[in-house]
Parts: sequence; C-alpha cells; structure tokens
Amino acid sequence: MPMTTPDFPLWAGNFSRQIQRLRSGSTVHHFERLFSRWIEHWHLAPQDQGPHSRKRRWNLRLVFWTFLWQVAQPGSACREAIRQAQALCTQTGEPVPPQADSPYCQARGALPAERLQQIHEAVCSEARAALAQQDLWCGHEVLVADGSSLTAPDTPANQQAFPQPASQRPGCGFPLLRLVALLSLATGMLTAWTTGHWGQSELELGHSLWDHLRPGQVLLADRGFCNWWLVAQCLQRHLPAVLRVKGTRRRDFRRGTRRSRCERLVRWTKPRQRAKTVSTQDWARLPAMLELRLVRCRLSVPGWRTRQVTLVTTLLDSAKYPPSALAELYYRRWAMELTLRNLKTTLQMDQLSCKNPHNLEREIRMHFLVHNLVRRLMLEAARRLRVPLERISFAGSLSAARRYDEALLQARSKAKRAQLWHDLFAVLAADLVRHRPSRREPRAIKRRPKAYPRLTWHRHRFRAPKEHRPYHPNYRQNRGVN
Repeated sequence: MPMTTPDFPLWAGNFSRQIQRLRSGSTVHHFERLFSRWIEHWHLAPQDQGPHSRKRRWNLRLVFWTFLWQVAQPGSACREAIRQAQALCTQTGEPVPPQADSPYCQARGALPAERLQQIHEAVCSEARAALAQQDLWCGHEVLVADGSSLTAPDTPANQQAFPQPASQRPGCGFPLLRLVALLSLATGMLTAWTTGHWGQSELELGHSLWDHLRPGQVLLADRGFCNWWLVAQCLQRHLPAVLRVKGTRRRDFRRGTRRSRCERLVRWTKPRQRAKTVSTQDWARLPAMLELRLVRCRLSVPGWRTRQVTLVTTLLDSAKYPPSALAELYYRRWAMELTLRNLKTTLQMDQLSCKNPHNLEREIRMHFLVHNLVRRLMLEAARRLRVPLERISFAGSLSAARRYDEALLQARSKAKRAQLWHDLFAVLAADLVRHRPSRREPRAIKRRPKAYPRLTWHRHRFRAPKEHRPYHPNYRQNRGVN
C-alpha cells in the first residue's frame, strides 16, 4: 500500500530554504565571504560567559564583520555600518539588528580582546608558514621595528590616558598616542605592536615587544633604535640585528679592526650609567663588551637626501652577509615606512574616532587586522601570478576587495565563486605600482585650506560676542589690555 504524506507540503518550503542556507555557508556579511578562509569559524563563536555569551541581534559574529567592514570604508559612520548590517540580515533571513547607534557601539566595545588577538596571530602564522625560501633574506625572516603617532578624540578619558603635548594649550590639542610596531619584511604584515603616551620614547615602548621575536629572526631598524642595551639584548636572545648607527663617535672608522674598505670589527663598551628602562638585575647580566661589525653603505640613488649610511650589525660573517646585501636590506626598509603610510592615509588611521582608551585599542586592532587581511590577498595574488609583492598597490587591493566581496556573496555556485576568486587575484596582480627608484616628492600641499582662524584658545572663548573673540582686531582693547 503506498504511503502518503499529506503534511509534507506544509513544511517542505521552509525545509528547502534551511538546506539552501546550510549549503551557502550562512554568510551574514560581504567580508565574511571574502576573508573567512583565513579566519576560523570557531574564533567568532559565542563566549562561554560574559559579553557576547547570550544570543542577541548584535552577536559576536555580526559585530565583528560589521566593525571590520566599517574600518575598511574610511570615513564611514556607525549609522552607515548599521544600515549595511540591516540590509544583509534582511537578505539572508537573519534577525535584523536595531536602528539605534547605541546597541551597536556597546556591542563593538564589548568585543573580547583575546579573540581579536587570536585572530591576528592566526592570520600572521598562516602567512608565515607559507613563506618560501626565496622570500627570506639570507635564510632569515626579517622584522622591521618602526614607530609613529596617532591622534584621538579630545575627551577627558582619552586625555587622561594619552595627554596632549605640554606645548599645546588646553582645549586646543588632541590626545596623542605613540605607536611602535614590528612588521614582516616578507609579507608586509604587522606582527606585533604596542602603544603609549607621547612622553614615552620608542625605545621604551619597544621593550615590551621582545616576546614577539624568535631566535633566528633579524631585527631591522633605523637609528632611533640604535643603543647599546638593545644590541646587547639581541645578542643575548640570539637575534641578529641590523641598525643604522647613531652618533659620530660610534661610526668612526678609525677604530677597530679593518675588514675591508667599508667594513670594521669594533667593540662597544658597556656604558657606566644604567639605562632608565632597564632593571638593575637585567643590567648586571649583560656583558661588558660587545663585538660588532660596522658597514658603510653607499646608496647612489639620484635625488635622495642620504647618499651614505653606516650600519652596525651582529652578523660578523662578511662572506655570508656581504655589505651589498646589508645595503639592499636597509634600502628595503623604506617599504615598511610606506606600510605605515597606508594605514594612516589609505585607512585613515591617523585620526581615530573612539572616545575612550579601551575602544581605541579595539579600533587599532581592527585597523591592523584589515591591513593584514588585505596584505594576505596581495600575497596570494603575488604567489599565484608570480609578480613582486612590493609592486602590488595596497589602495587598489583594498578597493578591489570591497567590490568583489559583494559579487562573492551573491554567487550561487562553487564554480562561479572559484571564477570570481581567480578574477580578483588577476586584478590585484595587474594593478602594479610603477617602479620609480629615483622619484622624490616633497611633503607639500597644493590645495589651500579655508581662511578660518586657528583654535588657539578653548572653544568656549570663541563662542563669545564677535568683538570679544581672541582673533578680533579690537580684542585687546575690549579686554582692557594696552
């Protein structure tokens, strides 16, 4: 006797839709389809307890991808990010988040920093594991140490954590953050970083990054990081170092043992005065003498300000690490300067938007994560199509990623998505920056700003009547000042 299922048509349509969602991966955001191959799904699972442990409309997964999308769209407000998430949730059948800004901002401020750190480490480790031998310098992975500064909104909480310079009047400046980062020369990714206030030096902040360096890696830095204690720490931790020499006495080639015309073996004695950032016990464990190699490198690039630099290195083997290789290595350091410029200019990280220090930390992390994920796309395109990684445009890659993520989300078949991935890598590999080794562009602005007066007093004094404002010609007379 044939079996009939009269109730099957009642739920067959809903069952079919659920199966379709499972097959499509249940993607809730454009960027999830684009970058989920490098971010494991369990990293964005609900927490066992605390924030983002309960099922809410602004869950951990949706908040993370929406925040990532907002950072990748420089200048976009929270309202635009919320509207983007609402439209995508409506399209995929997910619960639509509320329209107000406050729930999203609160959920964004509750993102667990431990999860963000795990995601960052996973992305960097995956890129490091895929490095080939030709990506290394003389068999070593090179990490570049560099510093920069950022500004934050002028709020009491930010001013207390990152006070503005004392030379600026109260109410006229902005909280200033000092940033020190480690960047991989092979992948261009930021592997580690630390932040502090303006009164802390880059050397002082850099001491907290020692745990992120492994034996065998080469530390490359400019003369701002060149001091006796840092070189001694590199030797003690078995970390080769290549630094530009700071000071006239240290780059004196009349001292030491002559190796060649541009090489000297020198000895740096331990300073009598202990560094303020080093404890007494750590200072006592350091040796009294360091044996190093001075190398004079000539950079014959037309139009450059510096024609000759002197490097100091702990790599004493002249045959394995010749001066020409060291000069090329220090020349490549400029590419990491451009990496920080991409963060501050292309992603507009130089002016942060969060109003308290805890959210500032999350905003900085998300900027670095967006940068590393875009660099991962560039690295994949360089490997597949065999183009130089340093020639691929970061701004072009970011714009291509923003457009192709929408197409990947709308693709219905695996073959179509594979074709879109191939087209994306082809677009990235074709968008190469022109090779201009002798190009020199001064830091000058052609477009003039509006002729508004400078805010050199607190804003409440500028709200006074016009004749009592500080920039008015009769201000001193109205104040009774001769």
